[in-house]
Amino acid sequence: MENQVLVDIEVEHDDWLDVLPNAPYLIQTAIEATFAHLETSQQADIVVLLTDDAEMKDLNKQYRQKNAPTNVLSFPAPKIAGVTDIAHLGDMALGLETCVREAKEQNKTLANHVTHLSIHGALHLLGYDHMVEAEAQEMEDLEREVLKSLNIADPYLTDET
Repeated sequence: MENQVLVDIEVEHDDWLDVLPNAPYLIQTAIEATFAHLETSQQADIVVLLTDDAEMKDLNKQYRQKNAPTNVLSFPAPKIAGVTDIAHLGDMALGLETCVREAKEQNKTLANHVTHLSIHGALHLLGYDHMVEAEAQEMEDLEREVLKSLNIADPYLTDET
């Protein structure tokens, strides 16, 4: 299937490229793999912001009323009636310090963790959620399948192998 998603990655916090120089490639690959796995015919663009925990805390407080940084946030764009060509699907943001800390705590490589979070965020932009158990299971299963297609271990296991 032809590539159906355009990904614009904005590096706001340069430490991202010091810690994970191939972060833009990993994120692009993860989002493209998600679209390919779902075999969606939707054409869309996604903007991804690579930022720090201070900005993530501000975004999380403003949009989710949670006064703490987080690993990934997704902001689906409003749907516009009659738009059938490439549409802006939404925005994602990834917080560096939280991603690095979680990868260490979960005994995962930062590359694999960021790939997983990018898939997770893309699924949110495509309308998936995990507020109830059945939705959470469906979303986790999709994440596992996309990660497997990228030769990355199940992120919900305690140790990465």
